[in-house]
Amino acid sequence: MLETREGGCHCGQVRFRATVDLDLLSQCSCSICTKKGILHLSVFPADFELLRGKDALTVYTFGTGVAQHPFCTHCGAHAFYVPRSQPDKITVNAKCLDGIDGTTLKPTRSFDGRHWEDAQHKRISDGGHVAAAGLNGAETLKGILDRARA
Repeated sequence: MLETREGGCHCGQVRFRATVDLDLLSQCSCSICTKKGILHLSVFPADFELLRGKDALTVYTFGTGVAQHPFCTHCGAHAFYVPRSQPDKITVNAKCLDGIDGTTLKPTRSFDGRHWEDAQHKRISDGGHVAAAGLNGAETLKGILDRARA
């Protein structure tokens, strides 16, 4: 069920609002998602608004550079990011939503990020969303930051 929720980083410098469906919660087994402990809620940029903290964010990239992993420079929390698998979308870290008890979250979907190419092929062949060819997540993140309030 779609609902509009707010969330943010640990220290409160970064705040966002997103329309999410907690029934579509997923997890990924790739190295960065495993180490961050992120639980994913994928949304289109139109359903995500950065309320504050634009200047508190630093972006980490690795590998192909398509995925964009912004984090708060004050507390280090990763409240959202742009995934390589869908660089035209934003992935909200469900654990960073207000009023969420992370221990009660139960992912209903998974992405085998340790075998990324095979998992992406399977996700698409199963009818998953496909971003425009050649899109880099930096473009999506820039759009979010350009629309940000502060």
